[in-house]
Amino acid sequence: MLPKSYDGQDCSLARALEVVGERWTLLVLRDAFYGIRHFTDFQTHLGAPRAVLSERLRTLIEHGLLTRRPDPDQPSRPVYSLTDKGRSLWPALHALRSWGEQHAPAPGGPRRVFVHDDCGGELDATSMCRTCRQQVGPEHVIATPGPGLDPGLGQDAVSTALARPHRLGDPLTVLAAAPSPDTATADHAG
Repeated sequence: MLPKSYDGQDCSLARALEVVGERWTLLVLRDAFYGIRHFTDFQTHLGAPRAVLSERLRTLIEHGLLTRRPDPDQPSRPVYSLTDKGRSLWPALHALRSWGEQHAPAPGGPRRVFVHDDCGGELDATSMCRTCRQQVGPEHVIATPGPGLDPGLGQDAVSTALARPHRLGDPLTVLAAAPSPDTATADHAG
C-alpha cells in the first residue's frame, strides 16, 4: 500500500502534491477556473462522491486555494471561489491539460479551446498567446467550445453552461430546475 503522505521527501513538488495531488483535486480546481461555484454544480459536473468532494473542497480551503462564503443571493448556500494562491496554479493546470491534449487526446480534438480575450489568439501550453505572444493570466482567457465537444455528452445544466464561451474565473451561469429533495441540502457540505 502506498503511504498517504510524502513526509520523507524534501522536495517542493512533494509538498505541492500534499495539497493538490489527491484524485479529483485538480478537476475541482479546473472547475473553479471554469466558474463553477456551488457544491451541487461541482458534483453534477465531476460526478465525484459527496464525501470525496467535501474533503477536497475542505483541503483546498484549508490550504488557501479556495474560499467558502455565503452566496449573496442565497445566504444559506455557500459559494467557492479561487484565491490568488489558487489562481496562481493556472499555468500548471493549463500545461497539464495541454499535455493531455497532446499525449492522451480525446476523439475529435479538444473539448475546449482557450483564447486570449484581447486578440482572440489561442494559447499555447505555456499560456502564451500564439497571436500577440503575451503571457496570458486566467482572467484574460475565454474558454470556447472545441472541435471535440460532444453535445451528446454531459446533458446536465452545468455541462450545457460550459458549452458556451465564457471567461475563466467569472461565475458560471447555470440554469437548472429546482433541486430535488435529496440535493437541496448538498451545498451545506464541506
